[in-house]
Amino acid sequence: MMGEQLTQSDVRKIKEEIEYRKLVVRKKELEAVKEARAQGDLSENFEYKAAKQDKNRNESRIRYLEKMLKNARIVSDTSREDEVGINNTVEVYFEEDDETEVYRLVTSVRGNSLQGLISIESPLGKAIRGHKEGDRVKVKTAGDDGYYVVIRKIDKTTDDSKDTLRKF
Repeated sequence: MMGEQLTQSDVRKIKEEIEYRKLVVRKKELEAVKEARAQGDLSENFEYKAAKQDKNRNESRIRYLEKMLKNARIVSDTSREDEVGINNTVEVYFEEDDETEVYRLVTSVRGNSLQGLISIESPLGKAIRGHKEGDRVKVKTAGDDGYYVVIRKIDKTTDDSKDTLRKF
């Protein structure tokens, strides 16, 4: 299995979530299960079922994140001053649609196209990473298909502190 490409910052965020889930959420979920169990008849006990589900969901998220860390490939979020890199904000012109969009390039664990965050592993992210302002780049889609974009502007943003991890 190819590991996710993660930056040091992603790794830190994942470790923080694991810690939080182990120390805070796990404790809360166990209390809820105990509480519900104390209410007697488990076959009719909706609270008990719900509490068990929440507890299982938390445990499976912890396992998922731990596995992701174990298989991760660490990538650098630094890039040349004039090139598109991770966390940079890029103004991209789509020739076919005569439209300009602004995206920030992120690792796939933080990708969220609705918030303008595109993954370095997406076709567009792969195509523009490492390119310079003014470059016309082919974005490959299925087979030999694709479309052209022009990189209009690169803003060397680096702050990812507000980014959240995908929920999966």
